[in-house]
Amino acid sequence: MKIGLDIMGGDFAPANCIDGAIMALDSLPASVKMVLVGDTQKAKAHLKTKGISEDRFEFVHATDVIEMGEHPTKALAQKPQSSISVGFKLLKENELDCFASAGNTGAMLVGSMFSVKAVPGVIRPCITSILPKLNGGFGIILDVGTNADCKPDVLYQFAILGSVFAKEVYKIENPKIGLLNIGEEPEKGNLVAQAAHALMKDSKDFNFVGNVEGQEVFEDKADVVVCEGFTGNVLLKTAEAFYSMIKSRNRSDEFFDKFNYELYGGTPILGVNSNVMIAHGKSTPLAFKNMMVLSKDIVEANLNEKIKTVFQ
Repeated sequence: MKIGLDIMGGDFAPANCIDGAIMALDSLPASVKMVLVGDTQKAKAHLKTKGISEDRFEFVHATDVIEMGEHPTKALAQKPQSSISVGFKLLKENELDCFASAGNTGAMLVGSMFSVKAVPGVIRPCITSILPKLNGGFGIILDVGTNADCKPDVLYQFAILGSVFAKEVYKIENPKIGLLNIGEEPEKGNLVAQAAHALMKDSKDFNFVGNVEGQEVFEDKADVVVCEGFTGNVLLKTAEAFYSMIKSRNRSDEFFDKFNYELYGGTPILGVNSNVMIAHGKSTPLAFKNMMVLSKDIVEANLNEKIKTVFQ
């Protein structure tokens, strides 16, 4: 197995990227090889300062970087030698089993659609986030930012994608699917939520448990919470803000500590024809390490093939 890591992506690249890859060496089996995509000279120099043999990794040189503020489509076209462009080329040619980056999220999404492309039948790929539960478990929420506006059939597909992800990667049997809404009754919410509920209520594609209100997302009512990316992103960043505020007051809480994004590292783009991982631009070495471990789990779960089968 080969996992490609964009070492030029993120606010603290390449140091945090490479340090995270070094940390991952002890958590990944020998059968997994990490491929560092980016400035090879900088990568090898950094490894030398850490006393790590460059033989532990493979390297693919990329001379350019897509900056965070660049327009994704234009940057991919104008910078074919960027680390993101090169990474997607390797992924498309099956030289990698997974490609991961904390770089320009838009470029990662556009690159996915232009290179490996969406799974036939998937209207819009999406991204997820972990939802810690008060009972000690966890679920997932999707979408959390890729699709700000969604039609009911897109939300229905998110439920399918989330169900497959929860079952195959997180081993949640028959995951409970909930639709995020402002009330539990079917007629509550805006027109999109009402129409989505009507589509989902009798579905044989997943285990729908009805609407989930805001105060229930951290309870055990649902394992997968479905919403459009606008609402999902607001909810996610609000939860992360509570974690940051608690930490800023030098306090610790067992439940809120689970909102630390570093523990999960990144998220796959669900609904594309290969394994693509994206992470926070501010990712720490620990976050990169955990993204590498999750990348391995997703490849082993054969997630994208399972999704293809569902949508055939």
